[in-house]
Amino acid sequence: MNRVFSEDTNYENKNLHDTPLEIGEYENCTFKNCDFSDSTVSGINFLDCEFQECNLSLTNLHNTSLRGIIFKNCKLLGLHFEDCNDLMITLTFIGCSLDLCSFNNLKITKTVFENSKVTEADFTETDLRTSTFQNCDLSRTIFKNTNLEGVDFRTSFNYSVDPESNRITKAKFSLSGIAGLLDKYDIEIE
Repeated sequence: MNRVFSEDTNYENKNLHDTPLEIGEYENCTFKNCDFSDSTVSGINFLDCEFQECNLSLTNLHNTSLRGIIFKNCKLLGLHFEDCNDLMITLTFIGCSLDLCSFNNLKITKTVFENSKVTEADFTETDLRTSTFQNCDLSRTIFKNTNLEGVDFRTSFNYSVDPESNRITKAKFSLSGIAGLLDKYDIEIE
């Protein structure tokens, strides 16, 4: 089977649910206002690509390579990032909705989550060292056995991080967010 190679290509207003991308490599491509929802991108390599205002909800990411990827203002509901090819995975999320996403057991150090809704996401056993959560809603997001060393949470809110079950050395928290470190003790802080 021949694999497609696409470089420096702009894809705009495409319904990729009905007409999926061909398996292959997409390098330095831009996807704008494309609908990938309920589709599959299995076996596709995305290198230095940007997704703008796309809907990737419930997209099958099995063995998908995501290297140098920027998601801007995208809807990413229920994605299983742990199904991706984890070799050199690098992600940036700006203004995205990442509800119910799973990042279990991934090494995604230095990842940027900016102005995003990351609710009910699962970061169990994820290596997030030196990542940044800037102005993110982290309601009901799970951090369990997660490496959060050097992670910046200072401008984010609604997080719950158990210091006893996560590595938090040098992590940064705001004074107003301290309650998120003490949730499990069921105490009142005023």
